[in-house]
Amino acid sequence: MKNIESFWEEVKCQIKKTLPDHSYRMWIDPVELLEYDKHHVKLSSPNVYFIKRLKDNYVPIFKEEFSKLGVSDIQIEFKVSSKKQSDLKEKDKTSGAYPAVQLIPKRSKQMNLPGLNVRFNNGRLLKKGFTFDDFVVGDNSNFAYSASLSLAQGRINGTSILYLLAKTGLGKSHLSQAVGHHIITNSLSKKVYYVTAEDFTNEMIYSLKSNTISQFKEKYRKKCDVLILEDVHFLSGKDATQKELAITLDYLLEADKKIIFSGCELPDDIPKLNDQLRSRLTLGLVTEINAPDYETRVRILKKKSKKFGYEIPNIVTEYIAQELCDDVRQLESGLCGVAAKGQLMGYNIDIELAKSVLANLTNAKKRITIEAIKKLVCNEFSISEKDIVSTSRKRRIVKPRQMAIFLSKKYTDQPIKKIGNSFNRYHATAIYSINAVERELKQKGILFEQLNYLSKKIETGKL
Repeated sequence: MKNIESFWEEVKCQIKKTLPDHSYRMWIDPVELLEYDKHHVKLSSPNVYFIKRLKDNYVPIFKEEFSKLGVSDIQIEFKVSSKKQSDLKEKDKTSGAYPAVQLIPKRSKQMNLPGLNVRFNNGRLLKKGFTFDDFVVGDNSNFAYSASLSLAQGRINGTSILYLLAKTGLGKSHLSQAVGHHIITNSLSKKVYYVTAEDFTNEMIYSLKSNTISQFKEKYRKKCDVLILEDVHFLSGKDATQKELAITLDYLLEADKKIIFSGCELPDDIPKLNDQLRSRLTLGLVTEINAPDYETRVRILKKKSKKFGYEIPNIVTEYIAQELCDDVRQLESGLCGVAAKGQLMGYNIDIELAKSVLANLTNAKKRITIEAIKKLVCNEFSISEKDIVSTSRKRRIVKPRQMAIFLSKKYTDQPIKKIGNSFNRYHATAIYSINAVERELKQKGILFEQLNYLSKKIETGKL
C-alpha cells in the first residue's frame, strides 16, 4: 500500500488530539510501524503487557482513524520489538532513539503473562526528533532553550537543576528530552533516566508490592547521572511518592547530578505538595515557554513540512500560522490535516483547501469556553447550572461536574485554578476530578461513551 508510512503518522497525529497527553505519550507514541501490505500492518510493542493494553483499548481507535484516511478493512497485528533493544549500540548515532532508563539486570528470561503486573525493567525511549537541532527557537522559548543547552553541556551558573514550565503542547517535553539526547550522543553519560511523575509513582508502588524497593532506591539514588522527570504536577496529593522523591533528589544533588523537571504549573502553585519536595523543586532555574509568535509559528510549520516531506506553498503555511496560534501541537495537527486531505483527495494544496480543513477547528475553538462546556453538560444530564456548582455530593450531580471539569481542562487553555473556581471548587478538588475521570475512562464503560459523545459535540461546535 502506497504511503502507508505517512498514513500511520497521520493516524498518530489524529489520535494525539483526542487522548490526554500522558495517555498518548505512554501508549501510542512508542508504537512504530514494522511491516505492512495492502490490508495488514504490523506494529512494534515493548512487551506482551503493552500489546494486551493496545488490543483492549486502542485497536478500534487505530482502525477508525485508518478508515477516515480511506484505508478500510485493515488488520492490525503487534510484535514485541526486541530487535531495537539489541541493536541500540549500533544505531545510537543514526536512529536518535536511546534507552532513557537503565535496565535492571534480568533474573529470568520468562515473560510476564498478559494481565499480570509488569516488571519495571524497561524505560521510556527519548523521542527521535526531540533534539536541540530539531527545536525551533523563538522569543517565546529562547531563554528555556539556552538554559537547557547550557545544562546539557555543563551547568547553569552553578546549578544543575532546571524546571521547564509550559502549558501542554509548547515544547517542554522536547527540550527536556533534548538534554538527554545531547548527553548521550556526546558520551557524557549513559545513565540518563527519563520518566514521568506517573511512571515514577507506579514503579515505586510496584517495587513495594514486589519487595524490590531497595533496588528501586539504588537505581534512582546511586545509578543515575541525569534524571528527567516530566509532569511533576501529577504528584499532587501523593505523599509517599513525594517523600521518596525528595530523598532521591537529596542523593542526586549531593552527588552533583543533573535534574530536569517539567510541569504545567509552578511548584508553589501545585496543591498538596509537601514542603520538602516543594523546596527542592525550586532550588534550580525556572524557565517558562510561552505560545510562539507568528514568525516562530511559520518557521515551525516549515521545519515540520520538511521533516514530514510535505510540499506546502508559503501562502498556505502563512495562513495556517495565522489561524492556529495556541500551541505547537495544534500547528502540527493543522498541517497534517491539510497535507492529508490534499494527498488523499487529490486536491491542490491552496488557501481554500486550508480553510476547509481549519474551519471547524478554529470556529469551534473560538466558542469553547468553560461556561459553554458547563451549559452543555447541564443540558445533557438534565441538571441546573446552580446544581453543578453547588456543594451537593449526590452522584447525579458529582459525575457531570467531574466530567465538565475534565472537559474544561481538555478543551480550554484556562489554568486548573480558574477552572476550579468556575465550579466553586478548590484547585486540588479540580485535579482530583480530572484524575477520577481519567481512571474511569480506562474501564471503557458508560462514562467513556458519554465523554466521547460530549467531545464530538464540542469539537463540531454544537455547544
